[in-house]
Amino acid sequence: MCFASAKSSSPTVASKKDVEFQEEEDLKSWMHKNGLPPCKVVLKDRQAYDSRHPPIHYVAASEDLQAGDIAFSVPISLVVTLERVLGNETIAELLTTNKLSELACLALYLMYEKKQGKESFWYPYIRELDRQRGRGQLAVESPLLWSESELNYLTGSPVKAEVLERAEGIRKEYNELDTVWFMAGSLFQQYPFDIPTEAFSFEIFKQAFVAVQSCVVHLQNVSLARRFALVPLGPPLLTYRSNCKAMLTAVDGAVQLVVDCPYLAGQSIVVWCGPQPNSKLLINYGFVDEDNFYDRLVVEAALNTEDPQYQDKRLVAQRNGRLTIQTFQVKEGKEREAILDMLPYMRLGYVSDPLEMESVISSQGPVCPVSPCMEYAVLNQLAAFFRERLEGYPTTLGEDEALLAECDIDPKKRVATQLLRCEKKILSRCLEATVDLINQLPDLSLSPCPAPYAPLLR
Repeated sequence: MCFASAKSSSPTVASKKDVEFQEEEDLKSWMHKNGLPPCKVVLKDRQAYDSRHPPIHYVAASEDLQAGDIAFSVPISLVVTLERVLGNETIAELLTTNKLSELACLALYLMYEKKQGKESFWYPYIRELDRQRGRGQLAVESPLLWSESELNYLTGSPVKAEVLERAEGIRKEYNELDTVWFMAGSLFQQYPFDIPTEAFSFEIFKQAFVAVQSCVVHLQNVSLARRFALVPLGPPLLTYRSNCKAMLTAVDGAVQLVVDCPYLAGQSIVVWCGPQPNSKLLINYGFVDEDNFYDRLVVEAALNTEDPQYQDKRLVAQRNGRLTIQTFQVKEGKEREAILDMLPYMRLGYVSDPLEMESVISSQGPVCPVSPCMEYAVLNQLAAFFRERLEGYPTTLGEDEALLAECDIDPKKRVATQLLRCEKKILSRCLEATVDLINQLPDLSLSPCPAPYAPLLR
């Protein structure tokens, strides 16, 4: 991740800059010099996939730890927050509730600080972020920084569209950057540089934004201006996991980490990444957790607006806590429950007889008359939808398994394939659950009922 550097080609041998990384004062020494109390962690190296890049740093236990031990406690003076950046909590709240996110403000601040070079107080921290190049512990950048051809690794996944949408959102924030300059002019008087959009290109800003996104910590029970924080020794030096409960927390003027399990000296320390699905983990941090209890897919169902009884169905849906365009969260391992949750909404869309609709309106709860042929039609539509989703991927689940078994595979292709495999497993279990419900119908010789205004699925 380069906050404000010009474009350059990747070197084939260790560059002068990489040698400097090794020779200059390391991050932890700088932190101790500036108030970090004795702690129980050490920075270690993990070789990057690309040998042209310096190794990835990570935080490891410096001694054996037990659950409940404080691994480190970083004083707030070494934490970057909007309160510190903008100096005025009112301005911080105004900016982040208007057109700019916390991430954009933090990225802009660090870009200007980097322009000051070694004169910046934050130079050792910024140098560490540069070393990481926006990569997580798998040494993969967020898809927001992938090329168009690399994004094709995500073909078939809704994540591809999410990446493009997020990139457009970052561009909109870039176009609003000058707002920070004018609203917080006293802050930027210390920087003898041009206004943001003249000092930095969009590509430089996007790199900085993505890097900040990969390491920002969401602190709980603090003011809005301290909610998003950049914590040296925090991510990406800490490894994220979904099945861990340790979190960075704000305590008495510091941000500390209490470990939730024992560690042997030298082991990499992990923290909880929050209840995020793999799609968000990949976009935000560049990795996929295949043991992610919080993984899920979204299925969107919508009542057909051309249906003559659309307004009546809309009222029934609202009465039962549903919307005319309803999203259903299909959680990993809970696919059958998700299908059962969708059925009442789908049945409502299939009601066509006005008398039946009157009965539905007068009933209490999500009650629709269900004939065998209607249930067959509803389940048939769901099964066809899941098959179509699975057919939208260029590879099968088996082909993904074979690819991931290979050792020599591009890191971005590997992590993309991991995501696709997780999605396909959820969709396959949805299809299995739907087919199982079809096989439980009393008479499979019936034809599905016609549905001129069936709900729309995507």
